[in-house]
Amino acid sequence: MRYKTLGQTGLSVSILGFGASPLGHVFGMVTPEDGRAAVHHAIDRGINLFDVSPYYGLTLAEERLGAALKGRRDEVILATKCGRYGSEEFDFSAATVVREFEASLRRLQTDHVDLLQVHDIEFGPVEQVIEETLPALRRLKELGKARFIGITGYWPELLARVATATPVDTVLNYCHSNLLIDDMDAALAGPCMELGIGLMNASPLHMGLLGGATVPAWHPAPDVVKAAAAEVVALCRAYSMEPATVALQACLDHHAVASTFMGFKSITQVDKALDALSFQTPAELAKAIKAVIAPAHNRTWPSGLPENQPGAVAHAS
Repeated sequence: MRYKTLGQTGLSVSILGFGASPLGHVFGMVTPEDGRAAVHHAIDRGINLFDVSPYYGLTLAEERLGAALKGRRDEVILATKCGRYGSEEFDFSAATVVREFEASLRRLQTDHVDLLQVHDIEFGPVEQVIEETLPALRRLKELGKARFIGITGYWPELLARVATATPVDTVLNYCHSNLLIDDMDAALAGPCMELGIGLMNASPLHMGLLGGATVPAWHPAPDVVKAAAAEVVALCRAYSMEPATVALQACLDHHAVASTFMGFKSITQVDKALDALSFQTPAELAKAIKAVIAPAHNRTWPSGLPENQPGAVAHAS
């Protein structure tokens, strides 16, 4: 395993992080035993950064992760989130995030987390996130219940706007830095590096499109993106290579990213992801992939409040 320092936190994090959403049945059923085994195996193999949220499985993922970490809590850097509690349930008020965070601590069976993040800020009023939510998290930090605080979300432009407006320790961006898209670099990587903010990447498989499995009906990507992803998967298989390994490897060496999260629900999935640490995509395959993704490169989908979309952010006062 390789490690990087997460911004100015001083935390040394594995470049491959454990995304715990699958423990809450987000990507299919998983038994408590398989989930626990995946967590323990990941720790044994050097993964030390674990990320979860009360939204994942409607608190089930936190509960499962807390049980799995019993007796091993001190071996990991534990991150959870606040503000999002369902597919359409958001509450970024100070009272709610503090109350719900206390419930998260109970489920996680710990008296503190290493990182507390505001979840999917594009679904909340930006002013509230800056003026109410993050100050509430800072108070929790002062109380020692969260060592560091951060923000997460889909739009890199919005994350950069908030991160430059008020102090945060970390930023987590998803579906904006992988084989299909790289606009995180221009919008977010620079500001994070300049401000010493720890940058984390999620969804190296573009929410499963690059993994080779059946694409779920709910996936929000435009058809042109789904088609390009399917071509990438076919190309990788033509080269007798695992699509997920190729996709993950493309993310792990990012100069500005401290850790990239993959979702795991089994030992086998952990081991397959770890293969990417020593994998190198053949130049011929990389060139072919670049060609097939060209029509879909940097294509996005709507997410969050209308005023938080990139065009609205660009014209905001």
